[in-house]
This record gives sequence, structure tokens and C-alpha cells, in this order.
Amino acid sequence: MTTDSRTDTHTADLALMPRTGAPRQLLLLMHGVGANAANLLPLGRVLQAHFPEAAVISLQGYDPFDGMPHDGSARQWFSIRGDVEADRPARVAAVLPRFVADVRAHQQRLGIGEAATALVGFSQGAILALEAIAANDGLAGRVLAFSGRYASLPAQAPKLTTLHFFHGSADPVIPVRHAKDAMQHLAQLEGSDATIDIAEGIGHELHATLLDCALHRLTHHIPMRTWQAALGGVAAAASPNGGETLQ
Repeated sequence: MTTDSRTDTHTADLALMPRTGAPRQLLLLMHGVGANAANLLPLGRVLQAHFPEAAVISLQGYDPFDGMPHDGSARQWFSIRGDVEADRPARVAAVLPRFVADVRAHQQRLGIGEAATALVGFSQGAILALEAIAANDGLAGRVLAFSGRYASLPAQAPKLTTLHFFHGSADPVIPVRHAKDAMQHLAQLEGSDATIDIAEGIGHELHATLLDCALHRLTHHIPMRTWQAALGGVAAAASPNGGETLQ
């Protein structure tokens, strides 16, 4: 069971908290451009049904959407006006310090460490999550990037964060080639730990097929750093000099 913590959906983050006890995991959700925090609450409820001890917080885009006319509830993390392709890295970089500070503030307030935090972004929210980790490796233990992309491909792979890409093959907004290119690029970098799931015939949406893939990754994918730590422990235990054994 969960409790909802919310205020004005036009301006505030929305939280789903465990009914009893302190949360043990933190899932931060970032919506796409033109949406708002309330739009990802259904996703939040699905996630918390599988992780009942988690705090699930849907974050609100910092600025009103400056695109087509709307009722005032639409938000954005950065503007999509003008030459977005050329300016995207700078636009994301401008908002990253605030976003990273907010992530750390939620972690500190709830007493949850980086390894127990996941950033879950859709579209523009996924761009923000990927770029935040590219600039701050280990800010979260995992990123779930739905229908997203990098603003610019990273120079090095994160060592402390596992990346999961989820994309529809027929996405007309952010074509799936961006996710494929990211995976190919990461595979060439030392220490990369990333997965990709592509749903055939699916467009730019949080489709149930991709949600099922995400739940599977969260519950079955063991991060590479965990394997490496285990193998290191085995090697230390077998060493003549001794060392800690696996528990």
C-alpha cells in the first residue's frame, strides 16, 4: 500500500510513499516535454506495486512549456524552440546543476544512497537523466531511459551507473537509431554496463511492452559492478594473503 503526497500539479513534484516504514529505494521520474509530473503517476504506481518499499517521486519540469497553446499545466525541462539539434547539449547543460542538486536533496531528505536510486525518464526526461549521469557518474545506481537519447554521446562510460534503454522501433519523435547508436558507442568504451529493449511497431509512448521490459531489467539484471565486486572478493579469498570472503 502507498500514500500519495501532492500539491498543485502545475508546480509541484508528486510523491508515492510506502504506507509504513522508511523507504529503502528511491525512484525519480522525469516526464517528457509538454507533460507534467501527474502524467507519470500511473507509471509510478506500477513501479511501486513491484517495489513497495520505494519512494517514487514524479518530478515537475522546471519551466512552463513554450510550445503550442495549452491550459498552463504543460511543462518542460528545456526549450525545444529554434535549432534544438545544435543547441540541445547547451540547453541540457544549463539545467543540469539544478537537477543534480534536486536529486541529491531528495536522497539526503529520505536517507537513501545513490546506489539505491534510479532515474526513470521519458523522452526529454530521459535525455536529462542520461546527461546527468554522464556528468555525475554514480548519482544513481540505474537509469531507465524510455524513448530518449543523449544530447551528445559521452566521452566515457559510467562505472557506477547501469543504463537501460527502452524504445519503440517506430518512434517518430526520437528515432530508435539514437538508442542503438548510444549502445554501440557505449560498447566501445571501457566499463560500460548498458542494456537495450526495442518494441517492434511501437511509437513514442510508455507502452506496456516496454514497461514489462523495464520491470524485468530491474529485477533480473545484475549490474556489472556487482559482478566485479563479487569476483574481486573471490580472488581475495583465494589469495595467500587472505581477504574478505563473500557473504
